[in-house]
Amino acid sequence: MKKINIWYLSSFLISFVVLIPIATVSFSFFEETTEYYKILKETFLLEYIYNSITLLFGVLALTFIFGTGTAYLVSFYDFPASNFFKWALILSFAVPPYIYAYSIFAFFDNYGTAFTILKNLFGDGEYNKHIPKFNGMFGAILSLSFSLFAYVYILARASFLYQSQNLIDLSKNLGFSKIRTFLQVILPSARPAIVAGLSLVAMETLAEFGAVDFFSINTLTTGIYNSWIAFDDFAFANRLSFFLLLFIFALFVLENLSRKQAKFHSNSSSRFKQREKYKLSGGQSFLAFLFCFIIFFLSFVFPFSQMLYWTIIYSDNLFDLKILSLIYNTLYLAFLSCLALIIFSFISNYGMRVSKSKPLNILNTLSISGYAIPGVILAIAFITFISWFDNSIVKLLGFDSIKKVFFGSILGLVIVYFIRFYSLACNGLKSGYEKINISVDESAYLLGYSKLKTFINVHIPYLRNSVLFVVILISLEIIRELPITLILRPFNFETFATTAFIYASEDLLEAAAAPSLFLILIASIFILSTSKFILRD
Repeated sequence: MKKINIWYLSSFLISFVVLIPIATVSFSFFEETTEYYKILKETFLLEYIYNSITLLFGVLALTFIFGTGTAYLVSFYDFPASNFFKWALILSFAVPPYIYAYSIFAFFDNYGTAFTILKNLFGDGEYNKHIPKFNGMFGAILSLSFSLFAYVYILARASFLYQSQNLIDLSKNLGFSKIRTFLQVILPSARPAIVAGLSLVAMETLAEFGAVDFFSINTLTTGIYNSWIAFDDFAFANRLSFFLLLFIFALFVLENLSRKQAKFHSNSSSRFKQREKYKLSGGQSFLAFLFCFIIFFLSFVFPFSQMLYWTIIYSDNLFDLKILSLIYNTLYLAFLSCLALIIFSFISNYGMRVSKSKPLNILNTLSISGYAIPGVILAIAFITFISWFDNSIVKLLGFDSIKKVFFGSILGLVIVYFIRFYSLACNGLKSGYEKINISVDESAYLLGYSKLKTFINVHIPYLRNSVLFVVILISLEIIRELPITLILRPFNFETFATTAFIYASEDLLEAAAAPSLFLILIASIFILSTSKFILRD
């Protein structure tokens, strides 16, 4: 009898489990729905699609300007505080879109922070008439743009840093201006990286729930959530999820095609001339500083200051907050999820390494698409699958219901987190594995090491930096995650994200400030911990 390859089998099962939600949503599309679907189809469905597309293109336009502009300036020019902005600009990741939405609304609202500042400076007056209001679609676009532009910034900067000075010098010799060189030489060379960043922005935009719900914008994501919460219609929620998945997978394909086209100017280090930064002076230096400062201020300092201001002014809310409990809950979820993801990502990567199976590689490629699927879809798909499995198989075999094991439990949360962030863990370790030459494994086998011993004594120590990076990155994502936690959390189990959202949804923005502030602070610590990995020169 042929011996079973345990590594291959393990990798196969992991990839299969991650693919279950995708299959669930796809099959549920053909199920019968309630009358609510017919009503909504004739009334608000086109509005959901229109708002989703409008939001998407608005955010893509602004993140392209913010991300590419700042990346270009800090990569090619030397100006005051340019080294500071290099890492400071990524702090926008610490502010989720829904917290930015709270901040921008609170600042510009009637009798809000802007009104208070003007009143203290100039005395009583009808300032509300002159204070702009950032509500609705425009407010949502701004909130997502300032929170997400760092995706474009990081990838564009990485591409700019590796552009050869030779090609730039050639464009100058041909009489190109700086603007023409940027538009016709630098920008096209970085196009695959920028498209990859914009694809990530697009996926996050289509997946966003907190900010659009706060501004009362009907998108496909809010429609999915409301179909489940308000109408208890899983079939319709899954049908809307299917439409959203079509958008997501179209972007996923676009990103992969773009990545395949990525090229450097030269593969030979002997012909590569290291690019030097051009020192700006005078007005140009000031404008470069001003642009980066405005983006940094609006993306991080502004929301942080707004939350800090309200936390201080309404300090009673801070004392009422169960800070230790929220810290424990948040970090507990991060710990369990990271532990599961690291263990199974190790198994999966090593399984693909030793089996060298093309079908397994294809299955794994499909399984890592989980990150591209909005959290609200994964949560609904998980509930749908467990309900089907419980009713069709478990009860049919005469066993007790398993719903209580997975619904409203830490286990259910960790499983969906696993599916959502498996791609981050798997790809993070995969990039480390690619640096280990296969000859290392062969040498270990010649020394009498088994595959398991090679895995434990050779691979794990070599990949510890990759593991650290993955742990920090996943922890950051879980700290910020809202819809999955909101839908699947146990009763009376809250995190900083869910606490802030609940207060904000009840129009208690002052109370939402304290948990929002702590979320930003904790996220900032994790971001700064990863900066040495993602901002390498």
